[in-house]
Amino acid sequence: MNLIFDIVTTMGIGLMIGAEFAVSAFVNPILEKLDDSARARATRLFARKLGIVMPFWYILNLLLLAAEAVTLRQHSGMPFLAAAVAIWIAVIVLTLIFLVPINNRIAEMDPTAFTDSLQQEHARWDARHRWRVLALSVAMICMLVGIRL
Repeated sequence: MNLIFDIVTTMGIGLMIGAEFAVSAFVNPILEKLDDSARARATRLFARKLGIVMPFWYILNLLLLAAEAVTLRQHSGMPFLAAAVAIWIAVIVLTLIFLVPINNRIAEMDPTAFTDSLQQEHARWDARHRWRVLALSVAMICMLVGIRL
C-alpha cells in the first residue's frame, strides 16, 4: 500500500512541477512572439484557467506530502519529508502574496489593452514563477529522498 501511495504522491507532484515548468519554458516564450492582441487574449486565458485549477492542485499535493510525512514519521527520511512539506507551504504562502495578485490582474484585464505596465507585471510574474518552480523541484527531491531512506 505504501508503494502505491508513494507513486500517487510522486505523480501528482511531478506532473504539477512539469506543468509549472512548461509555463516558463514553453508557454510564456511562445506568448512573447505573438502580436499584442493575440498575446493579450492568450495570456488572459492562461491566467484564468490556471488561476482556477492550480490552487486545488497545490493543496492536494500538500495534503499528499503531509500524509507521506505522517505515514513515514518513524523512518529515517522524516527530516527530508518535513523539509518538503515546509518548502511546499512556503511556496503556497509566497504564491498567495506575490504571484496571485499579478495573475488576478492579468486574468481580469481587457484583452484589447495589454498595457506596458501589465506586460511588465507579467514579466515580473514569470521571473518569480521560475523561482517557484525551482523551490518545488527542491521539495520534490526532498520528498523522493525521504520516501527512499
